[in-house]
Amino acid sequence: MSLISDFGHGIYAIDSGFGRPMLDAVHLLIEGERAALIDSAVSSGVPRVMAALEALGLAPEQVGFVILTHIHLDHAGGAGALMGLLPQAKLVVHPRGARHMADPAKLLAGTVAVYGEEATKQMYGDLLPIPRERIVETQHGQTIRLGGRELLLLDTPGHARHHLCIRDSRSGHIFAGDTFGMSYRELDRGGRQFVFPTTSPVQFDPPALHRSIDMLTEYRPEAIYVTHYSRVTDIPRLAADLHRLIDAHAELAMTLSAAGDSRHERLKLGLTELVLREAAQQGWAVQGDALLQLMSLDIELNAQGLGSWLDSQST
Repeated sequence: MSLISDFGHGIYAIDSGFGRPMLDAVHLLIEGERAALIDSAVSSGVPRVMAALEALGLAPEQVGFVILTHIHLDHAGGAGALMGLLPQAKLVVHPRGARHMADPAKLLAGTVAVYGEEATKQMYGDLLPIPRERIVETQHGQTIRLGGRELLLLDTPGHARHHLCIRDSRSGHIFAGDTFGMSYRELDRGGRQFVFPTTSPVQFDPPALHRSIDMLTEYRPEAIYVTHYSRVTDIPRLAADLHRLIDAHAELAMTLSAAGDSRHERLKLGLTELVLREAAQQGWAVQGDALLQLMSLDIELNAQGLGSWLDSQST
C-alpha cells in the first residue's frame, strides 16, 4: 500500500509513517474544491500529510476541517503543527478533548505517565497548542458541511470518553478511529479482514463500547475506516467479532481483579493467549512469534487499559 490509498467517493487514506507502514492512517475527504482531514497522527507525520495534499492537487487553504476522532496522541499529536499549516481549517473535536488541544500540558503529562518522558518525546514529538477560536466543540448528532457533503458527528464512548465517529452522507461510510477496533493489513488472508479491540488507557468502558459499536452498525455502512489501518468491510461479521472479543477482555480482567502486584503481567499473559488463539481460529496471515512481535505494543497497552478499568470499578 502506497502513501496514498484512493477508496473512491473522494475518500483517501494517508499513511502517516508512525511506527511502521500501514499502522496509523490519516483520512482525507475531498468534495469539490474543499477538503477535510480526519485525525492528524503525530507531528512527524505532518510533512507526509502535506505532501499528500500537494500530490492530490490541494492547496493548504482548501482544507476546511481537521476532525479528531479522539485526542490520543497517535490520532491528535500532530494537530497543532498541522493546523499551523492549514490557515482556513477549524479543528473539530469532542468537548471533553477541546481544552487539551488548546493547552496540551495535561495531555502530555498523561502520556508521559503511560510511556515515560523519553519514549513520549521520541514517539510523538512536540505538542503545539491550537488557538481556542479555531476549535469547534461537537455535540452528538451535529452535522458539518463540506461543500455539498454532510458529515454527521456521533458521540461514541467506550474506547475513550472523548471519542467521536463521523458518518459521511456521500458514501454512507463511517470513520471510526479506535471505536471499531484495529484491523492490521498484514493479517489479511485472501481478502478476508480481521479485527481486534483496543482497550488502551485510561477510559475503557465495555458496556459503552458495545453500545457505540451497535450505533455504528445500525447505519448499515458498507465500509468503516479505522485508524489502524483504514478501510474494512463485511461489517456485521467484524462487529460480532468485536463484541465477542470485548467480552473476552472484560472476562479476563475480572478473573484477575484480585491478582495484586502480578496483575499486569498476568493480564499480558492472558492477552497473549487470546491473540494467539484468535489468530489460529480465524486464520490470520501472521501467526506465532511473528504475530506476538507485531502485536507486542497492543498487548501491553490493552493490559494497561484493563488494569485502569479494574481500578475504576473499585472506586
